[in-house]
Amino acid sequence: MARPRADYPPADAIRALADGEGRLALRVTPGARAEGIEIAEGKVLVKVRAKPKDGEANDAVLKMLAAALGIAASRLEMLRGATGRDKLVRLLP
Repeated sequence: MARPRADYPPADAIRALADGEGRLALRVTPGARAEGIEIAEGKVLVKVRAKPKDGEANDAVLKMLAAALGIAASRLEMLRGATGRDKLVRLLP
């Protein structure tokens, strides 16, 4: 059985939460049953199936966020939170 495709909010809604320097606050749930991105309380909530082992969840978060924004994952930079659930990501020009 195929996995359902992750549901994303509009890219403009996600970009609107970034500050003037392109920084975006994320709250991540690794090891989730279903993948997806939501917007709540001024933060982007990201749920990924990947476990927080050897950076797998961080890679999955960046790939999913890039897909939701319609950009390459290389245009995202994790500034803070590599080992925590709260992360700060910069959208590179």
